[in-house]
Formats: sequence, structure tokens, C-alpha cells
Amino acid sequence: MNFLITGAAGFLGSALANRLAEEDHQVRGLDDLSTGEPQALSDDVHFTRGDVNDRPKLWTLLQDVDCVYHLAARVSVSESLLYPREYNAVNVGGTVSLMEAMRDVGVGRVVLISSGAVYGDQQEQPLREDAPPSPRSPYAVSKLTGEYYCRVFQLVYSLPTVCLRYFNVYGPRQDPNSQYAAVIPKFITRITSSQGPVIYGDGEQSRDFTYVMDVVEATILAAESEVTGIFNIGTGKSITINQLAKLCIEMLSNYYVNPIHEEPRKGDIRDSLANITGAKNFGYSPKYDLEMGLHETIRSFTNEA
Repeated sequence: MNFLITGAAGFLGSALANRLAEEDHQVRGLDDLSTGEPQALSDDVHFTRGDVNDRPKLWTLLQDVDCVYHLAARVSVSESLLYPREYNAVNVGGTVSLMEAMRDVGVGRVVLISSGAVYGDQQEQPLREDAPPSPRSPYAVSKLTGEYYCRVFQLVYSLPTVCLRYFNVYGPRQDPNSQYAAVIPKFITRITSSQGPVIYGDGEQSRDFTYVMDVVEATILAAESEVTGIFNIGTGKSITINQLAKLCIEMLSNYYVNPIHEEPRKGDIRDSLANITGAKNFGYSPKYDLEMGLHETIRSFTNEA
């Protein structure tokens, strides 16, 4: 099959692109390289540097494409609080530009990468896809808006759409150096630098951490199936941030540090746990528990685990 992946040079996009290329699919990648690294892509991925709002470029790249994986986005909750207009322009405007171009060219399917952040704080856990959204940040709003556009394009233009709500993805090659980096690579790099992992708030907030290769598998299955709609992609298990810090310190047994607590961050949610029954219906079943995934991630960062 022929695929286009937007955001192809990022942590998730490159893992997906390389996996598809390994399976002898024709893979085109688009990325503006604001955070991505083209060297992360295999030579079999046909990469183009460009903006997802560049519709003439999209029309060219979409020729003969069977399915689009739309990952191009700004993805930091805390950054979105500072730059809501940019998040709207990239995450919402880019989604509309892409899907309009798909409609014009006649591409048959899109898989939009959304986020569990759209749920906000919910009393009932695990989170089901029919829970009323309650976004708490411009990032979450932008992802939810992208889902609404998918629903409308499917309704009005008969364009099959799948929206995958990822839950706290982690794994090898995730950038730990960004100010807005995800928690696991930040924990690993601080611990291996003999610094305590930084925990915001009391650390009793909980998350469903999902290993990157499980996410890639789910994303491919969603494209290969005939399903449409919204699906959670997680593990169905959660851990508190305090427990995560303790586990990382234990697995990096050569380092003796204590966590550092700082003030809670605006926009963060308290608990997040995915109900993955819907995704199981198209064949998704996570293979990595947290310790397995952390072992692979730590090994990629340190070669010590």
C-alpha cells in the first residue's frame, strides 16, 4: 500500500514510518522539522520537508496514496498554555488543510492521532470513548477539534476516519532535552546524571504509559481494518508518578537519588487510564508491560539496563 505520514520525522512518526517501510509498503513522509529529525527515518522512506498547511505540496504528496497517518502536531500541554494561537494554527488548521486536500485528491482513509488529554479530569476511570470530553488546555482543545473535523468530513464527504487517543507514549529515541519532554525520558536522563527526578505536585497523579511499539501496532491495525470512529490506545493499567520515579530509580540501580517535588503545572490532569475494549475489537492487544517497556527504553538511553 501507499501511505503518507505527516509528522514523519518525530518520535512517533519515524517509528511508524520505519515499521511500514520494513513491511515493503511505499511510505512518504512530511515534516517541517520544527522538532523532528530526518536521520531517524530509514532510507526507504521518501521524505519531504514541508508544512502540513502547504496545500499544493499536499496535493502532490497525496497522489496515489491509499491512507494517511496524520501525526503532525504541536504536542506539549504546558507550551500550548503559552502559545494557544500557534496550537490552533498547526493542530486544527493543519488537520483541515490535510483533509480538504485528501477530499480533493480522493484519498480513501485517514488515521488521526489524538490524545487522552481530551478527557480532562474525569471521576470515572478507566476512561471510555463515550465519556464527555473536558479539555483543560489549548493542546487538548486542538486535538478534540481535530476529532470533530474528522467526524464532519466522514459525514459530509464520506471520507472514512479513525481517531486514536494515545495515552502517554514512551520509548527509545524520545527526546529528553526539550523543555516540554515527556516524563519518562526526563526521569531517565536526570537519574543517570545523578539528579533527582522532578515530580510536579504530590506525585499521586496517575497515568497509563504505553510503549511506542504497541502504539505503532495499534495504529497500523486501525488503518488495515474497516473501523471508523474514536478509539483509546493505552494499556488499561496505570501507575502514579511517585511509583514511576521509584521504579526508574530501582531499574537504574547504580544511581542513588531522591525525587524532587515542585509546584503542580497548569493544565495537567489528575488521573488518566484507558479503557481499550474498543481497540481490542480491531485486534489491538498491548504486548509490553511497563517494566518491559522501561527496560527497552533505559537500555536505549544508557546501555546499562
